[in-house]
Amino acid sequence: MQPLSRLTPDAARALAGVIFDLDDTVLDHGALTEAAYGALFRLRETGLALIACTGRPAGWGEVIQRQWPIDATLAENGAIALVREEAGPIAGPRPGPASSAGAGRVVRLDALDRDARRASRAELVALADDMVRRFPAAALADDNDQRVTDVTIDIGEHRQVPPEDVAQIRAELRERGVRTLLSSVHLHLTRDPSDKATGVVRLLSTRFGEDPTRARHRYAFVGDSGNDGVAFAAFAWTFGVANVRAHLGKLSVPPRFVASHPMGRGFAEIARQIVELRKNAPEPSSPSALRSAPHLSQVS
Repeated sequence: MQPLSRLTPDAARALAGVIFDLDDTVLDHGALTEAAYGALFRLRETGLALIACTGRPAGWGEVIQRQWPIDATLAENGAIALVREEAGPIAGPRPGPASSAGAGRVVRLDALDRDARRASRAELVALADDMVRRFPAAALADDNDQRVTDVTIDIGEHRQVPPEDVAQIRAELRERGVRTLLSSVHLHLTRDPSDKATGVVRLLSTRFGEDPTRARHRYAFVGDSGNDGVAFAAFAWTFGVANVRAHLGKLSVPPRFVASHPMGRGFAEIARQIVELRKNAPEPSSPSALRSAPHLSQVS
């Protein structure tokens, strides 16, 4: 991992957008600070599209999409997309960045209908109930009522579950054919094949008209923990807040750059570096910034 000072003006100027995790990346233990929230406005002022990409529930994503200065929200680790449709007489989806927070209505994009989601999730709830009964240090997370595709067990938000218990829970669920994703606060149970990387690339392609390969060079990703690992591997320009160092053992590919501060302060630090370089750099005359990008892992 390199310090932020190694990011070049050409690379910053070549970006079309920034994708960012929420918990322990933009948020400090669940709290949104003025510095982190303001950083979103500063990034947007330089012409960047902004996409929140979180393991948090779709219900939370709808609120974030309405109130934050962002273009889209990926919730439940990429399974659900939320976008804002501009108010006006034209029917149908409108690709591209939303003009401002709060305009238009929020639309949920999901590959399955609601009845299929409810049936699948009921089975996951039963499995999660069994796990927390047998591992009493864990508990169902308090955001489950707002979820559509997955179920979450609290392992680090309000509970502190021993790592060996988390490993045992994951092993047993794997034997039952359930995928698990581990964040800094939750263990996610899902049968959905999506992850943060595939969800974002799919959204950029279908909603914003981006070429899937080119998009992974044009958009930066900012994260902090294990469930961000697929995005760290998939995108060329990746950033970690300082607390990512505690999760490096869970990452096959670390972020390319790392902030000196953790959580929201680290996100604001990353944003400030990108904003300053974009403001002071001339328009790139060649694709040199893209040619300097690292090799990308395949997004399946």
